Order: sequence, then C-alpha cells, then structure tokens
Amino acid sequence: MLKILQARLQQYVNRELPDVQAGFRKGRGTRDQIAYIRWIMEKARKFQKNVYFCFIDYAKAFDCVDHNKLWKILKEMGIPDHLTCLLRSLYAGQEATVRTGHGTIDWFQIGKEIRQGCMLSPCLFNFYAEDIMRNAVLEEAQAGIKIAGRNINNLRYADDTTRMAESEEELKSLLMRVKEESEKVGLKLSIQKTKIMASGPITSWEIDGETVETVSDFILGGLQNHCRW
Repeated sequence: MLKILQARLQQYVNRELPDVQAGFRKGRGTRDQIAYIRWIMEKARKFQKNVYFCFIDYAKAFDCVDHNKLWKILKEMGIPDHLTCLLRSLYAGQEATVRTGHGTIDWFQIGKEIRQGCMLSPCLFNFYAEDIMRNAVLEEAQAGIKIAGRNINNLRYADDTTRMAESEEELKSLLMRVKEESEKVGLKLSIQKTKIMASGPITSWEIDGETVETVSDFILGGLQNHCRW
C-alpha cells in the first residue's frame, strides 16, 4: 500500500516542487547540487562577483513536522482529499508515553513527527519544506545571485537548504526569512550547524544569542567546496 501511495504522491512532487529541490527525487541527487554550486562559483569568479552562501541546518527536522499543518499544506498544494485521508489514517491514533524514575506518565496523542524510515516521509517533508520556501521567497524574488541571465537564491536537498546572494546584507535577509517562515510551522534552525561561506568581506552574525560560524570550506555531499579566489 505504501508503494502505491508513494507512486501517487510522486506525480504531485514533480508538479509542485521546483528543480532546485533535489532531495529524494528520481534522477537527482547531491551531485546535482554540488555541480550547481561549483558552476555558480566558477561564473562568479569569471565575472568578478562576490558570492555569499548560507548552508542551513534544521534541528530534528522530521521530528518537528506538525501533522495538522502538513495536512493543510497538502491541501493547498492540490493533493487530492482521498490521498490526504489515507495519510491521515496512517498517522491517526498514534500514542506515546514517557518513562521516568517514578514510573511512566499517562499516554498522550502524538501530533508531530513524520516516521523515520518510512518511504513516504521524505516526500511529505519535501512538501512541508516547499511551503516554507514559497513563503520565504515570496518577498525576496529578486534577491540572489544573478549569473548568465538567471537569478538563483536557493538550492535544496530535502531538509538541507543553501541560500545564496551577492552581498552579506541580502544573504542575512534571506536567512532571516527562512528562519521566520520555518518557525511558523514548528521547525527551528540549528544555529550551531548552520554555516556561512563567502568570497567577499563579512562580519560576525549572531542569531538568538548564538554566533553563526563563517567557514572558508564546506563539505557538501562528501565533497569539499571553497569560496577563495
């Protein structure tokens, strides 16, 4: 049943998700994102542009997906009601308890988390993340790196998101928009794991009392990338 449901959902994934999202999609992978980032850096070097990247990491992304918000997002993206009903039935009646030193607490309903290891979870998270990015990009459509007649401001692989711009101020604005929209649906950025890489001058960033680390190299998909020229 899960395979059938996945196949049904996949056609909507292909329709609703942009090419910049390569996570868990047939024929795409981290190699595409790495090639894209290296192409951007190569073009920026050629045209003597500064480029600024922010590699965003979420804290326990799959664990924080709110079920009710997910069903709402699926509806807004045109997923048929009968498919959403099947998904809701899979998640209905989930309960948990917590064991303490004094025994266990009463059982309670689980209203968050998409199942780890379930073949549907990456697909569901892609829809969830797409809603965040649509709202985050809405007011920043012209922001990003303008190269070869194209404007690029984000690349994604499931919950790994890279935002990019031609200035520090623009990049920070893009990051804060993602942070704001993510928190609206219950996701929080892991500031400790979020990194900045830049070819131009950059100041120290602090978000929620934590410093965002600036790095000269970043490993993406097992390959090292740098912004020096």
